[in-house]
Amino acid sequence: MIKLYTIGFTKKSAEKFFNLLRNNNVKQLVDVRISNSSQLAGFAKGCDLAFFTKEICHIPYTHIVDFAPTKELLDRWHKQEVSWSEYEKIYTKILTERNILQKYGIKKFDEACFLCSEDTPEYCHRRLLTEYMQKHSKEDIKIIHLI
Repeated sequence: MIKLYTIGFTKKSAEKFFNLLRNNNVKQLVDVRISNSSQLAGFAKGCDLAFFTKEICHIPYTHIVDFAPTKELLDRWHKQEVSWSEYEKIYTKILTERNILQKYGIKKFDEACFLCSEDTPEYCHRRLLTEYMQKHSKEDIKIIHLI
């Protein structure tokens, strides 16, 4: 069985964040944000995460923009121009058009943790991404949200 983890960094201290990764034996951190360099990201800036995950958790960090929504879709969601249901449909279509499973596969993400900013997975594309992988893969996949 393949395990896919998700995590958001908002409302988490660095200690809690890295302990969640370490205590769950995560094998790699996959950043699924459009941009990983925001000033508001604190310890979760891409260049810092690459260092911290290596030094603290002894795991690699990867940023895969193909897993992120488009900037336009994200902006429309934040401006409340689309409902969450519409967002889900559009984002899922984007993943299909990007051919993510054929391009990246699934087995190499076993015990990987998909990172975004949202504190919880309910209204975050990291949940939609892992559910898409689960639904469209022939593999048996378990999703675990680290909160």
